[in-house]
Amino acid sequence: MSVEAWAEAALEALAAGGLKAVAVEPLARRLGVTKGSFYWHFPSREALLREALALWEKRETIDARAGVDDISDPYERIVRLFKQANSSYKAGRLYLALAAASDDPAVGETVKRVSANRLDYLHKCYLDLGLEALDARLWSTFAYATFIGNQQVHRDTPEQFPDGEDFRAYFKLMLKTLVPRPGHLPEPVSSYATSSETARQ
Repeated sequence: MSVEAWAEAALEALAAGGLKAVAVEPLARRLGVTKGSFYWHFPSREALLREALALWEKRETIDARAGVDDISDPYERIVRLFKQANSSYKAGRLYLALAAASDDPAVGETVKRVSANRLDYLHKCYLDLGLEALDARLWSTFAYATFIGNQQVHRDTPEQFPDGEDFRAYFKLMLKTLVPRPGHLPEPVSSYATSSETARQ
């Protein structure tokens, strides 16, 4: 049994039952091996957790962008990211389980790094659309917050989350709302504040 197989089993357990579900004996039973196999690879449960977190971080940052960086059109690059982000209920459930366990220092630091990495990458994509730095930061934050919200709604009330043709319509609505097309950029965010001040006068 490989190190990655143990790490994968730990992530599956965490997604299903939270951090407390990452325990040596149940994982050994799931994998059909003895506890000795675990201690051949890891000195402790904490070492397994670190390996599992490293595997998750790689998948959610480096692996998630495989082929995306090669897309020259920034609009299509963001669309590809959105499609990938909304294609795996399992990945979303794991993220929410990790976020819920972020009081654990190792988990919290990893979740923070992954979220910051995702936001920075999205920010770059929105800059490439032609938005100014502040606008790109706010639009990318809006998009990422929507993505996280989708995961939570899908987990908590799956019967109310769009699927099939409804999801395709919902996805088009997200793109229309969250990703301005090059050549049709919105007003700068600074103009909103000016408009608000004028309205109050």
